[in-house]
Amino acid sequence: MLGICRREGVDLGQLPIRQNAPMTDHYTALGLRSDAALADVKKAFRQMAALYHPDRNSDADAPARFRAVQEAYEILADADRRAAYDANRKRNLLDKPLETAQSIWNAYFDPLVEAAH
Repeated sequence: MLGICRREGVDLGQLPIRQNAPMTDHYTALGLRSDAALADVKKAFRQMAALYHPDRNSDADAPARFRAVQEAYEILADADRRAAYDANRKRNLLDKPLETAQSIWNAYFDPLVEAAH
């Protein structure tokens, strides 16, 4: 199993990771678990980039999603940047557990609630 999920629709914000800015979840952008291998990251990037490429997808938010997928790939495909991202992600869970939990909750359930309407 590749660890790829088929969840879509998470708004990711901008890179690079900035202090005092909400942290983006690059794994969610690519539909991956945090333990995904590099091959899984590459495969997910190709799939999501093809799905959201503005030349293939006429949705108004396709360019933003495409950029988010590109940014996620840039971080997760580079071992050093991924290690720094993972460390920051872990630190956010430890330093601000309630804010982080709420952010994770909203990133997961908001798209599901919107899709249900």
